Amino acid sequence: MHLGQKIEEILLPAVDGSQFDNKNLQGKRYLLTFFRFATCPFCNMRLAQLVNLKKELISERLEQTEIVAVFSATLDHLQHHANKHVTQLPILADEYSEYYKKFGVKKSFWGALKGSLLRLPTAIKGMMNGYIPKEISSRLLIMPLSLLIDEQGVIQEIYYGKDEGDHLPLAQVEAFLRQPILK
Repeated sequence: MHLGQKIEEILLPAVDGSQFDNKNLQGKRYLLTFFRFATCPFCNMRLAQLVNLKKELISERLEQTEIVAVFSATLDHLQHHANKHVTQLPILADEYSEYYKKFGVKKSFWGALKGSLLRLPTAIKGMMNGYIPKEISSRLLIMPLSLLIDEQGVIQEIYYGKDEGDHLPLAQVEAFLRQPILK
């Protein structure tokens, strides 16, 4: 996967019970972001920011945008833990991490350790908001991945998180999604 490449087809179950197909996003600009696991405080704090951004875009009638979140989780587990975000944007379950492998999502022990230490206030805030990390598995080592996809389905930005709480800057996501759609 590289800049300028057409995005691969993504077919995954969504927490709202639908089957997500990114072909339905043709003509829209979108953020595709791969998170760690359903109870990750860093992931859920970021997801809350993205939900707020999506609400702003909708209120400004910028419907030609989308934000898509993918978690390495079973659908049942994700439905149970992502219920605060369900109605706002597609949240997808990649139970077998198939797309994590296809898109080259990285794992890092040092990134997980670094994020835990350097971003402790964010983790505490997330846990105070009810996002308690309840699973101990190799998913703890997943580093976030964010892709900005244009209306033709072409990858315009790839951002590999350097630690568990490192995401593409929100201002950059917002600027991309606010760009006029080319017809």
